Amino acid sequence: MLQIRHLIEPTDFSVKELEDLFELADLIINDPKKYLHQCDGKIMVTLFYEPSTRTRFSFEAAMMRLGGSVLGFSDPNSSSTAKGENIPDTIRIVSGYSDIAVMRHPVEGAPKAASLFSRIPVINAGDGGHQHPTQTLTDLYTIRSKFGRLDHLKVGICGDLKYGRTTHSLVKAMSRYPGNEFVFISPEELRMPQYICDDLDRSGSASYRECRTIEEGIGEVDILYMTRVQRERFSDLDEYERVKDSCILNVEKMKLAKEDMIVLHPLPRVNEIHYDVDKDKRACYFEQAENGMYVRMSLIMLLLNETGDFYNGRVLSVNESVMSFVDLDKCRNPKCITQIEPSLRQRFLTYGNGVKVCDYCGAVLE
Repeated sequence: MLQIRHLIEPTDFSVKELEDLFELADLIINDPKKYLHQCDGKIMVTLFYEPSTRTRFSFEAAMMRLGGSVLGFSDPNSSSTAKGENIPDTIRIVSGYSDIAVMRHPVEGAPKAASLFSRIPVINAGDGGHQHPTQTLTDLYTIRSKFGRLDHLKVGICGDLKYGRTTHSLVKAMSRYPGNEFVFISPEELRMPQYICDDLDRSGSASYRECRTIEEGIGEVDILYMTRVQRERFSDLDEYERVKDSCILNVEKMKLAKEDMIVLHPLPRVNEIHYDVDKDKRACYFEQAENGMYVRMSLIMLLLNETGDFYNGRVLSVNESVMSFVDLDKCRNPKCITQIEPSLRQRFLTYGNGVKVCDYCGAVLE
């Protein structure tokens, strides 16, 4: 029996596997009719514990365009969660009804927890402020389509870098490619988490600098990745009110950018990109959103091993971890799934440099 693969964070796939996924997405875009029945008879379950439009619709459209079916919920109050059912039991049940599961959850590490009890592939569709790997695959694919490469690029990431899971995933993914640089643009209150910066410093995989305004960074970047300030992630609404309008892109600021710079955004936007910017040829966020469906079609096919002749019978390998498990202490991140689901076994990963991180939420064990 083939070992099940999951996508919990972008680094679950090797760089080579990501390129395979992108090449398959290219083929789907060039001839979508060829793949209309690729997943006939397969069922995808969507477990969405918080609101979503683009991600949920994109996944559902992807599965339907492959000939598969979809079941699930978009409101946990309409599921047995409202009765107190935990994640391990939920995923055990739906594993018997479906072939692949997609989970979005407000608590960090929830999809990872589900994958430990699942008999089917689990895809993380966003877990709190932690990771959003399929958005990152979409981002990478869009960058690749515009520049023909994913290396030696300067990426400006702007807005809510503290709570923005898409920004955390993008940094982690782009730092795997040589020669990339980052410019982190945010107010002090929303700066990139220290553990992300520490990871970059430790690995030396990519350089970065921080600045506080768009004007300081827009002229030097190849990609400007905009994000909204996420009200739902703030426990202090006064803090939200102070910073919500801190990074806004308009036509005047676009005049400072390179002619071949592109603007990306995971969407939805609120007011951080003026609508006039949509007319600029460098605004690629709606194309980016459409790319997400094709990337998810490719991902579903790969995880279900329904790739036809693309792999000539080869399946995704199971990556060897460079980390070891230790059963010590407890994760101190109050937003970690282990704080909500006490039955979960504590799991920590030890990196070669001795740094220990929670296997669920990625928090560093101090």
